[in-house]
Amino acid sequence: MIKIKKGIPLYDQCDENGYWGKVFGSSYIPETLFQPLEDLSNAFEKLRKNKKFLKERDEMYAKFIGRPTPFLKLNNLSKHLGGAQIYAKHEAMANSQSHKLNNALLHCLIAKYTNKKVVVGDTGAGMAGSGLAMAAAATGLKAIIFQGEKDYLRQAPNSMRMRLLGAEIHVVKSGSRQLVDAVSESIRYFVANCDKVHLAVGSSVGPSIYTRICAYAQSVISKELKKQIQDEFGKIPKNLSLVAAVGGGSSSLGFWMHMIDSGCRLIGCEAGGPKKFKNKHAAPLTYGSKLGILHGAAQYVMQDKNFQIADTESVSAGLDYPGCSAIHSWLKQQKRATYVAPSDEETLEAFKLCSRLEGIQASLEPSHALAHVCKIAPKMRRTDKIVTLICGNAMKDFGIIAEKLGVKIWRIY
Repeated sequence: MIKIKKGIPLYDQCDENGYWGKVFGSSYIPETLFQPLEDLSNAFEKLRKNKKFLKERDEMYAKFIGRPTPFLKLNNLSKHLGGAQIYAKHEAMANSQSHKLNNALLHCLIAKYTNKKVVVGDTGAGMAGSGLAMAAAATGLKAIIFQGEKDYLRQAPNSMRMRLLGAEIHVVKSGSRQLVDAVSESIRYFVANCDKVHLAVGSSVGPSIYTRICAYAQSVISKELKKQIQDEFGKIPKNLSLVAAVGGGSSSLGFWMHMIDSGCRLIGCEAGGPKKFKNKHAAPLTYGSKLGILHGAAQYVMQDKNFQIADTESVSAGLDYPGCSAIHSWLKQQKRATYVAPSDEETLEAFKLCSRLEGIQASLEPSHALAHVCKIAPKMRRTDKIVTLICGNAMKDFGIIAEKLGVKIWRIY
């Protein structure tokens, strides 16, 4: 078993074959993609050292995305729950209202510097798609985005936003019509057009180079967080827990990346699904799914009795994914992170509580993390500290939330 090394970012700890821990990741791809992904890997390594590229990235992160994003104490929630003091890294304050723009913008800049005019990507909840559409518009590229029909309908505000931003939307009507199928179709499109387009995978999934690029892009979150925590407390507290949602795994990896060596407790919150159905969820890490191959990478994957990809179920479109990222699989194997699966019902209650007490309406993805915070904070000491990641805004979810809470609203989409 290969252990995690200190002082080296997780995205740089895979071996020459793209494996983390000799088990997770790599690139299980058709021969057609060998050379394009080798070219992408070489370009990524060169651009990471290119001063002009890094200057443009940093300027756009600051002026276009609006970085750094705020770090704040949730005073009212802390008082209400008792126990641990609760803080938040508020990524929903960024342009696009989510963390997804960090990865999308980096991909568009890579495409620009490698002379590609078209970026193709996937989206579930619509945040990755919106981010890609925004980044493409800002960098002068065309965006083609695949979204499952189920998600296209239940995340209508983001579906409309992508079109208004000039993106070409392909609605996927095959399979479960959710995120897993959108990723599959975007990769198929790339296979057929790899000489002309740049593939921007929306999360830390897919062949190892995409996991690396995404984790690298999102690590800006924890880079800021580390400084913000040190400014707030004078040092990194020993009794610190970092709680974040995990679907494809991009936000949590970004949130944890520069905190891995600090000794803090890492808790990932997957989608537990409806409480009354034990087998309907999207929590491969929590419920002990076996190793499998999904979207070109080895990882823990939800599988049925015939070893086929199992269906998922969640109130959150962004967490509705049967895999979990190679790096998260490695973190679980190494017991560096703990994974839990709050239910749909617990998530909705946490959303309501945070809305009423803090005036913050987190999307249903980070509301899963808030649900676990609400569960553990009262059992902890007042000297303990929890930081949670609010990685998205709930604007896209109000139709789902209203339906689940039995509230009638006008639909304008």
